[in-house]
Amino acid sequence: MLRIANASGFYGDRFSAVREMLTGGPVDVLTGDYLAELTMLILGRAKAKDPARGYATTFLRQMEECLGTAVDAGVTVVSNAGGLNPAGLADALRELADRLGLDVSVAHVDGDDLTGRADELGFPDALTANAYLGAFGIAGCLRAGADVVVTGRVTDASVVVGPAAAHFGWTPDDHDALAGAVVAGHVIECGAQATGGNYAFFTEHDLGTPGFPLAELHPDGSSVITKHPGTGGAVTPGTVTAQLLYEITGPRYPGPDVTARFDSLSLSDDGPDRVRISGVRGEPPPPTLKVGRSELGGFRNEVTFVLTGLDIEAKAALVRGQLESALADRASADRAPAEVRWSLGRTDHADADTEEAASALLHCAVKDPDARVAGRAFSGAAVELALASYPGFHVTAPPAEASPYGVATESFVHARLVPHTAVLPDGTRVDVPAPERTRELVDVAEPALPEPLPEGPCLRRPLGHVAGARSGDKGGDANLGVWVRSESAWRWLAHTLTVDALRLLLPETADLPVRRYVLPNLYAVNFVVGGILGAGVASQSRFDPQAKALGEWLRSRYVDIPEVLL
Repeated sequence: MLRIANASGFYGDRFSAVREMLTGGPVDVLTGDYLAELTMLILGRAKAKDPARGYATTFLRQMEECLGTAVDAGVTVVSNAGGLNPAGLADALRELADRLGLDVSVAHVDGDDLTGRADELGFPDALTANAYLGAFGIAGCLRAGADVVVTGRVTDASVVVGPAAAHFGWTPDDHDALAGAVVAGHVIECGAQATGGNYAFFTEHDLGTPGFPLAELHPDGSSVITKHPGTGGAVTPGTVTAQLLYEITGPRYPGPDVTARFDSLSLSDDGPDRVRISGVRGEPPPPTLKVGRSELGGFRNEVTFVLTGLDIEAKAALVRGQLESALADRASADRAPAEVRWSLGRTDHADADTEEAASALLHCAVKDPDARVAGRAFSGAAVELALASYPGFHVTAPPAEASPYGVATESFVHARLVPHTAVLPDGTRVDVPAPERTRELVDVAEPALPEPLPEGPCLRRPLGHVAGARSGDKGGDANLGVWVRSESAWRWLAHTLTVDALRLLLPETADLPVRRYVLPNLYAVNFVVGGILGAGVASQSRFDPQAKALGEWLRSRYVDIPEVLL
């Protein structure tokens, strides 16, 4: 068995988690995920200003505090904190180890950064362009004796799959074992989301400060998801199911080493705070690698008007018309912003006992390629209405300059065009070949649905009374997984929550492409809503730019639920 713990789900996660995981119980490998679409844009801008930057500096500070503890405990550390500069982070770690008097072998994985070849590969405007590498570069570094391995853009699960492949001697053809490790890595990669964080049924557990998760990996790829004793949160089939559905799109989950079949796995209770995952099947990976790209899209700005008391809709219409007239007046700017979006949040309550509870929020957000047009020419025009608009006029912030925003896109390139390289502790560079066996990705045929629940009396109740959900972003798309916890509820959900039903419940999706995938083994359906997030989180195109609460909105909508399920 190999115990692999996670101590970071994103750049900005709980700083103390590294120490907590190293001191809270036995661990063989400590991993951390620091990269996301928005992070790559942030690191890209930092590296553009200083070529020595481009990695997650938080990880370096965590190692300054805890590297000695890891060495004393014999724990290997694997992280993608290298971002856009894994070699630079590896050098910084060696300097840190020397300063601390520690004998530590550091290696890194290289080759994911394709920015220098952007013209050749067909994306010349990219600020960053990084291929999602697999696990065998990490495995090569570990087999060469590395104590710490840092990478650039590998898949999130690769920091788990790599140590498992090195420990158990897996080869690229061990698809089932690799797929099992991918599933385990997918569960623990987002930190406390596997131990009760962001969990739909959070009121059923004492969440407190949830512990971070760890996976006990076995030679066949099966695993047990758990956490250190005495830590907060909970590990249950429900918390694991929620994370399994997070951002997976369909039942076939493709990666650079293997395509994992999420419709093949089984969950079972293995004791308090222990959930076993078994039966995962794997298939050869696709021949191409995903390339995540970020570009500077222009500049954005926003103003939020506070509308209080009576006549909210009329007040909103008045100030909207006034500002649009001002923006159309070329005397206030060379031209109006290229994109103007309005949204009214009806947070107001009738006969409210506080002014805040009596107020609604009217947001106006603009985007433009020109910082000046989206800057004070816009926000100043809004504030100039202060004495000439609706009664009670005020805004939440003073006029501001525009800020840059990013655009996230993705491309695919053949794996053989990407130089996946393991840079060993002694500096030797070892090429990691692309998989020899590949298979084009196709959707799984929809499985047979269960028998519908017999007709009977229903009550109008929120969907969340019987169903959990977890949602998130996949570029400009949103992923929305919904599950229930009994066979009878599954017989109802599978026939009730169709694509048409989703569009009715979430009107924002009505005109967007929506795909539904059925996962009977998890009593779950998974939706992919195309384009709802515009150009991705960095573009801030939506009130909830990462669709994190899309599932909770769905759970709050009223549907007719059979009485027998309530």
